[in-house]
Parts: sequence; structure tokens; C-alpha cells
Amino acid sequence: MTLNPTLLRVTERIVARSQATRKPYLERMAQATSKGPARAHLSCSGQAHAYAASGSDKEGLCDGQSGNLGIVTTYNDMLSAHQPFERYPDLIRQAARDVGGTAQVAGGVPAMCDGVTQGEAGMELSLFSRDVIALAASVALSHNTFDAAVFLGVCDKIVPGLVIAAQTFGHLPAVFLPAGPMTSGLANDEKAKVRQDFATGKVGRDALMAAEIAAYHGPGTCTFYGTANTNQMLMEFMGLHLPGSSFVPPNTELRDALTIEGSRQALRLSALGDKYTPVCNILDEKAFVNGIVGLNATGGSTNLLIHLVAMARAGGIVLDWQDFADLSAVTPLMARVYPNGLADVNHFHAAGGLGYLIGDLLNAGLLHPDTQTVVGTGLEHYARDPVLADGTLGWRDGADHSLNDKILRPASDPFQPTGGLSLLTGSLGSAVMKVSAVAPQHQVVEAPVRVFADQQAVKAAFKAGEFDGDLIVVVRFQGPKANGMPELHSLTPLLSILQGRGQKVALVTDGRMSGASGKVPAAIHVCPEAVDGGPIAKLRDGDVLRVDAVAGTLDILTTGVLDRPAEVADLSANQAGTGRELFSMFRNTVSAANTGATIFGG
Repeated sequence: MTLNPTLLRVTERIVARSQATRKPYLERMAQATSKGPARAHLSCSGQAHAYAASGSDKEGLCDGQSGNLGIVTTYNDMLSAHQPFERYPDLIRQAARDVGGTAQVAGGVPAMCDGVTQGEAGMELSLFSRDVIALAASVALSHNTFDAAVFLGVCDKIVPGLVIAAQTFGHLPAVFLPAGPMTSGLANDEKAKVRQDFATGKVGRDALMAAEIAAYHGPGTCTFYGTANTNQMLMEFMGLHLPGSSFVPPNTELRDALTIEGSRQALRLSALGDKYTPVCNILDEKAFVNGIVGLNATGGSTNLLIHLVAMARAGGIVLDWQDFADLSAVTPLMARVYPNGLADVNHFHAAGGLGYLIGDLLNAGLLHPDTQTVVGTGLEHYARDPVLADGTLGWRDGADHSLNDKILRPASDPFQPTGGLSLLTGSLGSAVMKVSAVAPQHQVVEAPVRVFADQQAVKAAFKAGEFDGDLIVVVRFQGPKANGMPELHSLTPLLSILQGRGQKVALVTDGRMSGASGKVPAAIHVCPEAVDGGPIAKLRDGDVLRVDAVAGTLDILTTGVLDRPAEVADLSANQAGTGRELFSMFRNTVSAANTGATIFGG
């Protein structure tokens, strides 16, 4: 199959753009590789400290010839997505012993849930937690006693943070081991209706609580297609999962078998064996292009327009939002998973899932087929599904057609001909919009603005009945430098109500929306952000904006706006409380959203 010319052109552009940073990164990784297995260089005292509590594994650790696997885990038992990881270290240690190796928990990293902190002060630490996770994982691996690593993580900032760390230790092989989604609970459309009814006062908090508990009811990842499940998709498209492992439920025989095999595979890929495959060789420019195609083909989370940029830069690869836009223009939207449809990820998996989707995109010439992965060269490995027969794990060819065309369609007959994301540029700056869930008639909004400095003020205005007619709600001073760029997902029910009344409505913000961004058009991640004096800081109530996801524009139609001085907000309330005082360094050094919103350089 001939590769799509835009796919080739964007890849070549990224390679050329990245030359000055990718080459020295690879040279550092080659230098780290040339030193050989790390433990051999430790002093006897250093090794004794590292092995003191290892019991029967101590002999294997001391001989320096058998592989030692480092486990970096996000386990905690408050968050459903990470609770299943409690059992993983024992599974991994035994899997390593079975092939003559050893495994140790190198360290734990924090994992927070945006679903818990939505609308709360803790959300202002959420984006920064990604870089904290990268730092913590680097501390875990800094003991330099491991020949390979496995990373246990699932959700929003966790996988991107772990990938940044894996790239920093890119001379090591690594396999990412997911936990899987929880079983399906209350249908997503029913949950959304209860949320809207609560917002309008039709039902009380008891009904809302009952609906939420019915939706989020057990161990595993939330089943809507938000950032967490987008992360899992990416790990397959980019070759860091075992094929077909993303959406296998936790605490099942197949899930355990995949965890065991992933651990063994990580050891097979170490420099002690004959299949040495370090992360730096897997995560190249082609792998990131494949990830962007997957993001567009599935209508994935807008948060990845920030995270993928930061993940790539950790390996010396420079992405920009134009790359996403150009690939979106040639990538068909093949999946409808809530909030882009009514199905959840379990339904998507049953319809053919990633195996079918990757196979069809390969056939359409929309993916690089020759990338390295943790199971060998060639993305065709990921067009297969795992099966457990008589206790033995194997793989079979995935579905050659969609088993439910309401959820999953071929590239030749997609839900829409272009991807799920749109880049908007114009006199207000640049922004992105998740259009896969937005009906065509709502993708262009021209209306006067109401300007707010926080989402609480928006909610107060809604309750006071102030939102009449068509309008664009602008929420500014929500960027990474202002307050950590919290998600504004709690505004979705309110804006959906206005849209349902027949009003033309949109959201424009320098903050974020949830990975579950829904049917209301939202131009988010506006750059430059308000705290930097961007045009969004010059808007006043009544100014007219045009948000056009079809043409890809974001323009101020009122004359003279850019000649005004920028508003300066009082951000003192965002500086302390719930740990925020400890993150002033992050707010002061973070880069812009379009360069990854990272403290590691933009």
C-alpha cells in the first residue's frame, strides 16, 4: 500500500525540524548503552544496599548476568484505574524468575484523578502532576540497577509523565502495562442527562450521586473515551503495549497473562539478550506521527495536543500543532465512542477495537508500517488480538470488518472524512477544538462574548439567567502560567443546556476542557494566554468573535480590540492552598500550551 503523501510530508518536516535536538539525544542514549548493564558498575557496597531485601532473588542480582527489571508504579487504591496495580508486582516478580531474571519495584509515582478534582483547587495541580511524575520516575530509575523497565500507569497525566521519564532513560527497554477498563455501568447518555437535570434543578443531589455511582462503579479505567483511554490507544499505535492489551478488563485471566508476558518481553529486550530494543529506537518521528493519526481517527482527547508535544520533546523530537492539523485533514474519523457517540470503550473493543482500526489504517496507507515496537519491527503486529487458549497466551488476526458500524467504520466509509481535532488560528491567537462530538451546524459560531476570569463566575451568571441569545463564553486567566491550566469540564452541562434551547453558543478559553469534551464547540488552549498579555486579555463584554472550526479560524470581529491594554487579573487566590504554594516554580517556568506546557523547556 502506498503511503499517504501528507503522512510522508509531515514526517519529513518533523525530522528536519528536529535535527538539532534529536541527534544529541540519540548520542546521549548511545553513550549510556555503551557502558553495558548498569549493575556491573556499582560498588560492592552499592550493590549490597540495592539487594539487601531481595531474599531468594539476591543470588541472581549479585551474578550480574541475569536481567533485572525495574517496576515504576502508580498504584493507589483510591483511584479505580490504578487499584488493579496492587497485584502487579507479585505477578511481575514471578514472571521474571520464570525466565531466570529478577524484578524490583523501583519506585512509586503520584497519580491524581481529574474526575475527583473537577472544579476544585486541586485541579490546578493536575497538569503539573505530569512533570512531577516524570521527575519521580526518573528518581526511581536513577539507582541505575535495571536492565529494562515496566511502567504501570493509565490515566490523564500519568502515561505522558511516564513516557517522558522512559525517554529520559531511553537506553533502557520498556514495556507499558495497562490495567484495563472497568465493566460498563450506567449508560453515558443517561449519566449526561442526569447531570443536565441537576444543573437546571430538575433533580436533587441524591439522584445525581446515584447516577455517578452507577457509572463509576468498580476497578478499572472510566469507560468513556477521555484522556485515560486515549493514552491507552496511543501506547498501541506507538508500540509500547503488547498488541491488543489496552482494553482487556482488570482482574481477568487474559489481563494477568498479558501482564506476565509483558514483563518477560521487557527482559528479552534488554542489552543482556539478542533482541536489544531501547525506548529511544521505538519512539522516533514515525511513531509520533502514527500516534497523531490514531488520535484523529478515534476522536481522542484534546489534552494530547499538549502531552504529545511534551512527550516528543523528551526524545528530541519537535512537534507543533500544524502537524496535528495537517494529519487531521487526511485522517478519517473511524470511531464513535462517548462523548463522540453513545458507546463506551468496552463496546468499541467488542466491535473490533484497535486491532481492526490499526489494520484498516495500515491498508489505507495512513500509518507508517515499519516502526519498531516492543514485539518487533512492524505495526502489523498491532492488527492482531490476544487470546488465551488452555492457559496459553497467543495472538490471532483481528477482525477484518467492523462488528458494529454504529461504533467503528472503515477508513473508506468513515463517520466524517477528516479527523476529530481542528486547529484554529486568527487574530485571537491559536487554539484547538475537538470537533468529533460537535454537530456540523454547531461548528461555526459568531456572537458577542461574555468574559469571565473563572468558571465559578460563569456558573453564577447562568443561575442568574444572564445568558440570553447567541453568545460566546470567554474564560481567561486559566492558562498554565496563570493557575496551572485546570480543566473546565464542569461548564459542559450548562453550555449544553443553552445549546439545547436553540442558542448558538461556544466556549473560548486559555484553559483546558476534559478529554471528554462534548457537543458544545470549545476553542481551548488559546495561545498566547491571558497572563502573557495575549489578545484574549483584551476582550470586553459585547465584543464579537467568530469561532469557525470548518475554516480553522478564531477571529475578533470588533475593531480596535488589539489596541487596548491587556487586562491584569488578581491571581493571588491561586497561589496557595491544597498544595498550590509548592508549585510556584512550575507556574513561573512553564512553557506555553502549544509547546507542551512543560517545565522541561519549550
